[in-house]
Amino acid sequence: IKMKAEQDSTLTFRRSCREGICGSCSMNIDGTNTLACTKAIEDVKGDIRITPLPNMEVIKDLVPDFTHFYAQYASIKPWLQTVTAAPAGKERLQSPEDRAKLDGLYECILCACCSTSCPSYWWNSDKFLGPAILLQAYRWLADSRDEMTGERLDELEDPFRLYRCHTIMNCANVCPKGLNPAKAIAEIKKMTVERVA
Repeated sequence: IKMKAEQDSTLTFRRSCREGICGSCSMNIDGTNTLACTKAIEDVKGDIRITPLPNMEVIKDLVPDFTHFYAQYASIKPWLQTVTAAPAGKERLQSPEDRAKLDGLYECILCACCSTSCPSYWWNSDKFLGPAILLQAYRWLADSRDEMTGERLDELEDPFRLYRCHTIMNCANVCPKGLNPAKAIAEIKKMTVERVA
């Protein structure tokens, strides 16, 4: 923000919350995908190199095009899907234990730091959903209120959408929220195997 104000008013980047909540300011700082709002300048030694997230089309300067990423997100139908009617005038309840199963999943802010640090996503982003989207997919598979588990697994189970993950673990290493997409992907794979067994 200081550079934009004092050196180059044409510099373009996204920002919003300034607290690591929205994911808008994701970029590559000194070789690591991160959120600009939570990365302290003091943490980087010497000259600082700032680039847009890798392997995404760039709209301008530090602004990547998230169109494909958001289309992949929409493809997993990221909302509660049910067949049975909701209890009259009530919400669908969860036990504390079932609710706890969503911890480490719902906190994802869709910043794309993990997906754009994943070599499997670089090579196959047209088909492989990538760590962020698969983490979100598992969030709905793990939700005890959702009734479309079979259909969700059917949509994911193909050689590219799910199985391009090779547990390189870049995703977990760069997640600014400390989440582990690779673990969620492993859980989805486990679910696909268990339902056939």
